[in-house]
Amino acid sequence: MKKSENLLIINPFKDIDIIKALASEPRIQMLLLIKKRALNINEISTALNMPQSTVATHIEKLEKAGLLNIEVLKAKKGNQKICSPAYYNYLIKFSELKQNKKNNINVEMPIGLFTDFHVSAPCGLCSAEHIIGFLDMCDTFLNPERMAAQILWFTSGYVEYKFPNNSFYESRKISKIEFCAEISAQTHTWHSDITLTINNVEIGTWTSPAGCNDTPGNHLPQWWTQESPQHGLLKAWTVTEDGSFIDEEKISGITISDLHLSEHHSIKVKLSAKDDAKNQGGIIIFGKNFGNYPQDLILKIYFKDDTFLPSV
Repeated sequence: MKKSENLLIINPFKDIDIIKALASEPRIQMLLLIKKRALNINEISTALNMPQSTVATHIEKLEKAGLLNIEVLKAKKGNQKICSPAYYNYLIKFSELKQNKKNNINVEMPIGLFTDFHVSAPCGLCSAEHIIGFLDMCDTFLNPERMAAQILWFTSGYVEYKFPNNSFYESRKISKIEFCAEISAQTHTWHSDITLTINNVEIGTWTSPAGCNDTPGNHLPQWWTQESPQHGLLKAWTVTEDGSFIDEEKISGITISDLHLSEHHSIKVKLSAKDDAKNQGGIIIFGKNFGNYPQDLILKIYFKDDTFLPSV
């Protein structure tokens, strides 16, 4: 980050907090508004027709990112924050990446290559061309054709995958591990609690909204006629030195060291819909030829000593 008069030059590799602060339409509206004149939170709330509590939350994020000048003045009741922009122009500058050793390792796993499972009906698997085995028969998950699966679903239970631990022989320290999948609740009427476990350590649970069947998935085969959700949401579970997150929300205090990655040649990843979950809406996992995203399951390992471009 460099400051030049009213210009802020943003390094996208280092100034992630600033980019996140700017990646919000309401916050951009606030910055444009106070460019004209300094305003307090109540005035911003009135001008943008937003609740004061919402404005205060956005202002706090802009202030934390260093994008505001705040002056605290006495008001009729207590104090008021007078907000003005710290900068009037922004420039995101991409410098050349260091030509160092690759800073991350990505492994993509077909959704049918699970190594362990325990599921309950309704359940099933399909390739891009046809249904695999029989619908609602749990033994179908043993069918060798499962390796070609591009969509699978079950009401409760789990599927577990073994990813190769390609960091096992690395001397570099791991900064974070990320697991990414397109998933959904099994029905379009119920929410579902979906839990991720890595190396037998429970990372956290995401509550999927009811599945979407009002629009077809971008990669939905033409023969597909099921009334189940047509696509899911792309979710990323991340484990760092500071804890575990789903997208940007912290969900637990589990850290990289809790996974004991250096002790195993593989990394076990389990997706579960627990029998005792509060929201029991099942789970659908989409592969690259179903849903909205042309990808299977992706595990990413990032190393600490190199500069890298964070995933979004």
